[in-house]
Order: sequence, then structure tokens, then C-alpha cells
Amino acid sequence: MKNVAVVGASGAVGERMIRLLEERNFPLASIKFLASERSAGKTVTFRGEKHTVRKLERAEFEGVDIVLSSTPGSVSLEWSPIAAAAGAVVVDNSSAFRMDPEVPLVVPEVNPQDVARNRGIIANPNCSTIQMVVALKPLHDAFKVKRVVVSTYQSTSGAGQKGIDEYEAQARAFGRGEAAPSPAKFAHPIFNNCLPQIDDFLPNGFTKEEIKMVNETRKILGDDSIDVVPTCVRVPVSYSHSESILVETERPIPAAAARELWAKAPGVTVVDDPTARQYPLPASAEGRDDVFVGRIRNDLKDPNALLFWCVSDNLRKGAATNAVQIAEVLLTLEPARA
Repeated sequence: MKNVAVVGASGAVGERMIRLLEERNFPLASIKFLASERSAGKTVTFRGEKHTVRKLERAEFEGVDIVLSSTPGSVSLEWSPIAAAAGAVVVDNSSAFRMDPEVPLVVPEVNPQDVARNRGIIANPNCSTIQMVVALKPLHDAFKVKRVVVSTYQSTSGAGQKGIDEYEAQARAFGRGEAAPSPAKFAHPIFNNCLPQIDDFLPNGFTKEEIKMVNETRKILGDDSIDVVPTCVRVPVSYSHSESILVETERPIPAAAARELWAKAPGVTVVDDPTARQYPLPASAEGRDDVFVGRIRNDLKDPNALLFWCVSDNLRKGAATNAVQIAEVLLTLEPARA
């Protein structure tokens, strides 16, 4: 039984972490819900009881064992070390600590062993990275992945509640035959559109989101030699990210062998029957925790190359579920930190 605090409890990911603690029957001695001063005073319902969201303050971490945090990176940089210093282990969903060499970056289906070397903070990876590495792990173990070319089709919820609201407001305006409200969260209108930009551009022409996928994939898989070439695109979908992935391996990788590996892999569901029009869809993945793979096929010329389509709910496995799974791994450790 653990004393748990949820930081960012009023946000989209925070709300799902709360629901997942209920769904997965996480063993709780106590729970508290924390947020910024702006959200303090709101109420959340947990296991049939209403709880008041409390202001994020140093004293709130006294006696807390595990913190599930979903805040902007600047907030996490300030508060996660404070919670860790108070004795908690923080599972942090922001980008603040992901590339810190002292902080494990964990996807439980891929590198659960890294949880044990935490020093009070564990980073939750980027949503688009999580689903990809879950699918890559069995292929990497069996065939040694050399190169990954990935194009993402990321839903508006990946930009938080403001992203969802902006998309829905533009859709409503279209339905009424009115001019769409000007974009604020996205660089251009997202309704009826695709935006090949997620986060800011860097001098090398890639965006920050794309470079996250490069660096995080290598860290999670423990292999800096993997070449990752991403293009990240925002699409007019509410929930679930989709990815078109080309994997190049050291030795031939038959599609049938990949299907067999994925059929046995934890957290992966194969949906791959093109003749019956069965393949992963974002609408079907919403509200579910698995990573779905389909459209599995070999390159037309290169036997060492495999193509597939990968879909997962970005707010669940891409964020909240992965965080709660890390907390579940912590339950197996005593003490919970290195």
C-alpha cells in the first residue's frame, strides 16, 4: 500500500492517470490531488468519493511514496526535485528529465529493469516514442534494428486540452457554415488539414518533437547506433496517434516472423487482415492500452526491411497508462529507489 500524489490532476493526462489508478486497482494507503493555484479548489471523484484538488506546495509531499506528475516541463523542473528530496519517487510525464543521464527513461514492456536505478525521478517518454519502441523491442531483440524511418499522424489531444478545444471549435464552426476561429494552439487551422509541424523547428530542419523521437528511442532501447528518421504531423483526429514505420535490420526480417513476435509481445495487439479491411484505426484504439500493429509487409526489394502501421491511444499508453505501469513496477522494489 502506497501513499500517492497526482500532480496536474485537473489536466487531460492527470484525469486519465486518476481513472487508471481506479481501473487497475492500484494499492493505495492514501491519495491526494495537486495542481497549480489556478486549478486548486476544483474537485475530482475517485473510487466514488469527491476530493478537493490542493495547491502544489512543498509540504504536500511529506509522507508521499509515489508521485504521478503531468505538468509543463518548467513546473516539473521546479517541483519534481522537491518531491524526490521529500522521499517520493516521481514518475514525470514532462520532457524535463528525459535525456538526463541520471534519470531512467522507461517503457515497462521494453526496459523495466531501468526503474530500479532511479534516484527519485523516472521519466515517462514522449507519446509518439512510447508506442514505437513497444513495437520495435521484439524486432530489435530478434533482428537488430539498424534504421527506422517513421512518419507520425498525431491527434490533437497530443497538444493537451487546448489542442482538443481548438480542433472542436473549428469543426463546430464548419458545421454551422461559419468562419473558423483563428488558430492559437496550432500554427494553422487543424480542422480539415494536416500540419507537418509539432513543436518548434530547430536549425537542422527537424522539429523538437522529431528529435525527441530520435534521442528517446536510442536511450530506451540502449543503442545509440540506431538511426531514427522521423517526420511528425498533426492531423484532425481527437485521440490516438498513428505511425507509418519502415524498419531496416541487420539480417532478413520476414513479415511472418514479425507477426509471430508481435503475437507474443507484451502490450502489442496484431490487427492485420487486409482482405477483410482489418488494420489498426485510431478510433478503435481510443480508450485502450495496447499498441496495435498492422499493414505488416516486407519491402519490395530489400529483405532486411519491414513496413508496418502502428496505432495507440496517446493519452493512455502514450502517457497515463505508461506512468501507472512504471508505478506498478515500483511496487515490486523495496526500497523503491536506488
